[in-house]
Amino acid sequence: MNYIGIDLGTSAVKLLLMQGDGEILKIVSREYPISFPQPGWSQQNPEDWYRETMAGLQELLADSDKSQVAGISFGGQMHGLVLLDDKDEVIRPAILWNDGRTAEESAYLNELVGKEKLSKHTANISFAGFTAPKVLWIKKHEPENFARISKIMLPKDYLAYRLSGVHCSDVSDASGTLFFDVENRCWSQEMCSICGIQQEWLPQVFESYETVGTLKPELAKELGISEKTVIAAGAGDNAAAAVGTGTVGDGACNISLGTSGTVFISTDKFGVDANNALHSFDHADGSYHLMGCMLSAASCNKWWMDEIIGTKEYDKEQQEIKALGRNHVYFLPYLMGERSPHNDPDARGTFIGLTMDTARADMTQAVLEGVAFALRDSLEVARTLGIEVTHTKICGGGAKSPLWKKILANVLGIRVDVPENEEGPSMGGAMLAAVSCGEYQSVEEAAQAIVKIKEVIEPEPELTALYEERYQQFRKIYPACRQLFQQLK
Repeated sequence: MNYIGIDLGTSAVKLLLMQGDGEILKIVSREYPISFPQPGWSQQNPEDWYRETMAGLQELLADSDKSQVAGISFGGQMHGLVLLDDKDEVIRPAILWNDGRTAEESAYLNELVGKEKLSKHTANISFAGFTAPKVLWIKKHEPENFARISKIMLPKDYLAYRLSGVHCSDVSDASGTLFFDVENRCWSQEMCSICGIQQEWLPQVFESYETVGTLKPELAKELGISEKTVIAAGAGDNAAAAVGTGTVGDGACNISLGTSGTVFISTDKFGVDANNALHSFDHADGSYHLMGCMLSAASCNKWWMDEIIGTKEYDKEQQEIKALGRNHVYFLPYLMGERSPHNDPDARGTFIGLTMDTARADMTQAVLEGVAFALRDSLEVARTLGIEVTHTKICGGGAKSPLWKKILANVLGIRVDVPENEEGPSMGGAMLAAVSCGEYQSVEEAAQAIVKIKEVIEPEPELTALYEERYQQFRKIYPACRQLFQQLK
């Protein structure tokens, strides 16, 4: 049988058709607009998501045996706020994960409600992008819309509702709302009370691989597939991408080296670090995961190459780098502030250690190394919880660089495995659909069968030792600059 994974991204929806053995049959992408009504605001029309998803499904299935489609599931942008009224109509445009209007509401939750209480009830503290502060913003600034709320949905879950008619969410995506008790995998009544919402406004929560319903008959007829097509709950984009790269099971790790960067660590045990530096979420495989997110990763290299040096020849610039582990120039990669582990929106990008001997290649090297050092910061927090990571998968645009992968392996001191395909959330969604339909008995079984490794980069003891010394210097730079960053606002 065949399975469809739908990745609802910020700029486009990507749809993937997969055979049960993991072979990808076709991939389709459909874009939709994003609006910025005020500086720092970011919104989308959920109807655009649905329209382009339906058009994408038509295109995806055009040349295939439609009778073979057994299930559909999702990965999707997290934290977004979709509000429905009592007729299930969208009340206002969805407020997205990268919307920054809720600084005041997030500060209220962290400072007046208190980080300790938030962590107790949800395993996390508030970030401006999370869902709960968005609801508080609506309550204060759009009381007429707040009064109409009948359901609070997340972006991919709105798609699942449109396809199945079921108001649903999954544990991984719900973990990023700040309304969810991550340890006990259920909505937190305490957080509902704190934010002044009714728990019945929140959808029913499923495990990511569970069936929420079947495709609506009228949609099945429109698409030419069976009414028995299963709709599975799916997962937030990072958890779905982890499934797609086989990052399941205790101690499994995936590093995403995209525009932003993430360290995603799967764990059998629930845990929260002392400073809530990492997100503690439920995983799509039925366990838990920790995630460190840095706001600028491959985008640092793009900025350095495109805007500063003025070249698109990334490979050529990296060929000039020879002395790994011996660079005396350091770069803090905080071009947009930083989330993990510092949670400091005032942090800024910084070069330090420049001399008259410093060459262009040294600064390029410092950018690559700075991102690797910052990713290690999150890994070190996970290690304080007793989690031992011996190897990691890697995905994202930055993973195309052989040099960057070598730097990462040696800065982290662990093996780096490169998967055969890097389709991320859409692949993970298709795999979750396959589990939901019984093609595999568990997410871990699906990952073992489907995910293949095409390249392995081992750390080199001598180079790892050199980078250990450099990292210990790097980690002193941000604390020394923190107060200065606050004064530069």
